[in-house]
Amino acid sequence: MKKAGAYLVLLILAVTLTAAAAHKFYVSVFQMEYVPAKKEMQITARIFIDDLENGLNKKYSKKLYLATPKESAEAKDILTKYFAEKIHIKINGTAKTLKFLGRETEDDVLICYFTIPAETKVTSVEVNNTLLFEMFAEQQNIIHTKVGTTKKSLLLTNDNPLGTVEF
Repeated sequence: MKKAGAYLVLLILAVTLTAAAAHKFYVSVFQMEYVPAKKEMQITARIFIDDLENGLNKKYSKKLYLATPKESAEAKDILTKYFAEKIHIKINGTAKTLKFLGRETEDDVLICYFTIPAETKVTSVEVNNTLLFEMFAEQQNIIHTKVGTTKKSLLLTNDNPLGTVEF
């Protein structure tokens, strides 16, 4: 009987450890910095390539093969469309258009570059970022902002996709 109890404990422990090892974090990180000389907010986004690929494949029913030699010719257009749909930013209460500049890869991360116009001094930034929420319920989008020497951050989730920082 003791052997059966020991086996049961080992089985529960093995299942628990396997489930913990299989768990993956779903996160993207955005850095936004106001550049007064250029009158723009410069944005760098870091997103796991496999997560983004899976999300785009599910949404558009197309395999893009991002950051590989087999990458689809449509990849840039689809990325631009997807980001425009999922990321909405207001500067000082005014909605701004996100301009996708380009991207590069670093290991398993896609680094994307954007700008938005900011003609006057930035006093508030409102971000609605639903990137990959349709794919992963536990997706988190972290937004780091910098205006002058002031840094502030937001954590956006499925339950709370909208946040505002004041400067």
